[in-house]
Amino acid sequence: MNKVLPATWAVPDAIRARFGKEAGRQRAMVHDGHLVLVTHVVPITGDVVRKAALFWRNPEGAWRAGGEAKGNVSALADLVESYRTRILQLESDLERAKTASDYFGILNAVAPFVRSARNLHKTLQEARDKVTADVPLIAIRDVACEVERTAEIVSTDARSGLDFVIAKQAEAQAQLSDHIVRSSHKLNLVVALFLPITALGSMLGINLVHGFESTAQPWLFWGAVLMSFVVGFVLRAAINHKEA
Repeated sequence: MNKVLPATWAVPDAIRARFGKEAGRQRAMVHDGHLVLVTHVVPITGDVVRKAALFWRNPEGAWRAGGEAKGNVSALADLVESYRTRILQLESDLERAKTASDYFGILNAVAPFVRSARNLHKTLQEARDKVTADVPLIAIRDVACEVERTAEIVSTDARSGLDFVIAKQAEAQAQLSDHIVRSSHKLNLVVALFLPITALGSMLGINLVHGFESTAQPWLFWGAVLMSFVVGFVLRAAINHKEA
């Protein structure tokens, strides 16, 4: 006999036989008027094993809870309420999120929550379809539906927020790259303008006999300077035209 369901529960063997060593996925099982619900508590990021909360409704309508839940049908309501509290907390975190790390943290937390909330709602809906006369179950199912919808909205908004932050950073990076390119272009124009005169000055600064040191005419010096700047302007114009 499996030890998942409490031994004190008078559950039909047909239902007990559907359990292995662990509670397994969230689901609803009905046999001879008995309803057994397998649900999971609110998932915590990083947990591999889901903790199960078990609920049994006998044919007379009495509820009992086991596993991670204790009490009666109010324990099922408390379980669903804990889901709602958690998703409202994540929704509040989403409103304050600004950076990519903030959005990624929310997505990392909401991903397992969405799956668990969806399966919880599905389980309660199956139970509602099989046990139509249980009024508290209807209200609990409605809250679970609201939780699932809110979780999906938070997940979608967090993903959109992350995409927006990434796009905004990419746009800023593109603007910075464009600014660097323009600055480099301006620097190239300045370098092109002064490159000839710099080269000429370097050549004339070498301690070699070139004839300029013995001439008495200053026009030769200024002519060489003027020619250097003319070459510089031509080179600058060529570079500017080519990059444009």
